[in-house]
Amino acid sequence: MKKGLTKAGIGAIDDVLFIQKAAEYGFEAVDLDAKQLVDTIGLESAQQLLKEQGMIIGSIGLDVEWRGTDEQFKQGLEGLALSAARAEQLGCKACTTYILPSTDEKAASFMARSITRLRSCAEVLGVYGIRLGLEFVGPHHLRTAWKHPYIWTADETLEMIDAIGLSNVGLLVDFYHCHTTGLTPNDLLRLKENQIVHVHINDAYDLPIEQLLDNDRAYPGEGVIDLSGYLSSLAQIGYHGVVSQEILSPKQPEGTWDDLLARSRSGFGKVFK
Repeated sequence: MKKGLTKAGIGAIDDVLFIQKAAEYGFEAVDLDAKQLVDTIGLESAQQLLKEQGMIIGSIGLDVEWRGTDEQFKQGLEGLALSAARAEQLGCKACTTYILPSTDEKAASFMARSITRLRSCAEVLGVYGIRLGLEFVGPHHLRTAWKHPYIWTADETLEMIDAIGLSNVGLLVDFYHCHTTGLTPNDLLRLKENQIVHVHINDAYDLPIEQLLDNDRAYPGEGVIDLSGYLSSLAQIGYHGVVSQEILSPKQPEGTWDDLLARSRSGFGKVFK
């Protein structure tokens, strides 16, 4: 497995410096916007930078508003091919999005539209050899944040993936969401390696599960989640992709970029050993 970073937990940092700093602290992957990087420094420079730093792009985000109006979705879909092309040119193989556990719309109609729209996105991504990872979201407070309960478990998300019916669609497994939905390391052993597109690593404070907030997470090794157990299960099923740190927090963590990267490196060292 490749140790990776998102900017969540590191803060606002220029993409070039982010790549350089991640490499300096022993990470092997970063999640960022491939198109934005190319637009900023050019394709050849971006390719050379990643090569020189021994870095890959673990995942890009799905920059399509598939939850909104038809017009919003259409506009986003029109730009997806270019984003996917840039990702392919930089060697990225994954694109991810999240599914909130409640909605103001009636769940059945929202599900039907979501399946159709995500299938369209996956079809575009597939042309460029990119997989789409769907992230289930577990914290209890979000299950009632909108009018109607929706889906928040791995099994429900796998049913949605089956309904989409494309081989390049799978799960984004986030350990915080595993913890808040009761998905144990042993449960991960039921999955097949090809069902997982991407992984997020983070930790949880020592609170009752129903009190854990989505945007208040701990750094790896600083909380109560059995991260080593989850990683061991992933290894047993043959997952060898990227495991990217994602630390959502209500405010920017204190410290310099170097402080936060050193903290992240230390946490990865604890849980990976």
